[in-house]
Amino acid sequence: MAKDKILSQIKDAEERAKKTVSDNIATKNERIAHAHAEAREIIKQAEIDAQKSAQSALKSAQETIKFENTKIIEDGLHNAESIKEKAEANMDKAVYYLISEFERAVHA
Repeated sequence: MAKDKILSQIKDAEERAKKTVSDNIATKNERIAHAHAEAREIIKQAEIDAQKSAQSALKSAQETIKFENTKIIEDGLHNAESIKEKAEANMDKAVYYLISEFERAVHA
């Protein structure tokens, strides 16, 4: 009977070992599924953060372009005004020159 008892204990131990292995496999699979879900959530959040960052960078670039555009226009207007003032200052000289040339051509 000792053999029967030993064999019964061995079978019981084998059953417990199978259950332990099965439980461990189930736990491992749960942890893997949880890790996958967590990874998907991290990726989703990273995509959202990247999109926000890109929008922020785009907005900043647009503001910079708008500022530079305004500055270029203001500089252009200032230069045009300066050229206009120089042209107006030279207008009397140009008129005098044209009249002189006309008179010389007429008297020639």
